[in-house]
Amino acid sequence: MARHFDEVMLGSIELFCTVAECGSFTAAAVKSGLGQPAVSRSISRLEQRLGVKLFERTTRRINLTDAGQHYYQQCRDALSQINAAERALADAQRTPSGIVRLSLPTPLGHYRILPLLPAFHARYPQVELEIQLSNHNVDFVVDGFDLAVRGRPPKDSGLVSRPLLDAELVVVASPDYVLRHGAPNTPDALLQHQCIQFHLPSSGQLISWLFQQEGRAFSLPTQGALRCSDDLLGCVTLARAGGGILQTYRFIVEHDLQNGRLLELLPDYGGRSRPFSLLYPRQPHMPQRLRVLIDWLLAAFAPPQASPLSPPAAGQSA
Repeated sequence: MARHFDEVMLGSIELFCTVAECGSFTAAAVKSGLGQPAVSRSISRLEQRLGVKLFERTTRRINLTDAGQHYYQQCRDALSQINAAERALADAQRTPSGIVRLSLPTPLGHYRILPLLPAFHARYPQVELEIQLSNHNVDFVVDGFDLAVRGRPPKDSGLVSRPLLDAELVVVASPDYVLRHGAPNTPDALLQHQCIQFHLPSSGQLISWLFQQEGRAFSLPTQGALRCSDDLLGCVTLARAGGGILQTYRFIVEHDLQNGRLLELLPDYGGRSRPFSLLYPRQPHMPQRLRVLIDWLLAAFAPPQASPLSPPAAGQSA
C-alpha cells in the first residue's frame, strides 16, 4: 500500500483536531506540550497542503470554517478508529483479566451454562465472574451487566444478539398423574387436563404451548389451577409431584424421562423449540475478558462439525 502520510503529517492532523476541540491555539499548545508558534505553523502547513482554509481567526478565538468542520469530523473518526485498533491489538496480547457480570435465565443457567464455567475459569483464572440467575430482562447500563442470556429478542437496537441455542420443548407428566387422569392423545385433549402454567416475567402473560404436526406449527393456550411465575423450575417440581401436565425444556427433564420419574406425552406433536441468545451492548472496543467468555459460550453450544471422513447419515448417498 502506498504511503500518503508521514509522521509529521499525522502529527499535524492530530494537532488540528486538538485545536478544533480547544478553540484556541494557545490552549491546544498547552494540552499538546508544544509552543503556540509551533502549533500555528503546523496548522498553516496543513492548510497549504489541503488548499483550503480550516479556521476563521479573530483576535479572541478561532472558529472552524465549513470545510474545516467537515474535515474535523472525518479526521476525528479516523483517529478514533486508529486508537481503537491499537487498543484492541494491545489488549489481544494481554492475559484476559477483570470482572465480567453475567445474567442468566434460571433453568438454562442451572442446567447448561453454570456447569461450563469452572472449566472456563481454569482456562482464564484471572477472569472473575459475577453471575445473576434471573428471568427478568436487565438494563445493561443501570444494572451494570456486561453479558446476558435471554430467550426473547431485545427491543434495544443498541444490543448485539448472538444466537446461542434452540432449546427443544417436551410435554411431560408424572406416572401418578397419568395413572389417575390418563394421557391426552392430541393437543386439543389438554383442555380436559390440569396443565401447569408459567407466567412470563416480562409481561405476566401465560405462555402458550407450542406444537407441530406434519410440518405445520401451531400454538395452543392451556388451562390449570397451578401457576408459577419467575422460576420455571417451580413448574417442574409441581409436575414431578403429580400436579399436572407441563410443557418445558427437554434439557431440564431429560434425566427424569430416563429414570421414569416423568413420562413424555404427545411425542407425535413435539419437536418445537425456543431460541436463546447472548446479548451485550455494542461497543467499539470490547474488553478481552468479555470476548473470551463470549467465544467460550458460543463454541460450547456450536453444533458438532461432521468429519470429512465420516460416513454419510442414514438415507443419504455417498
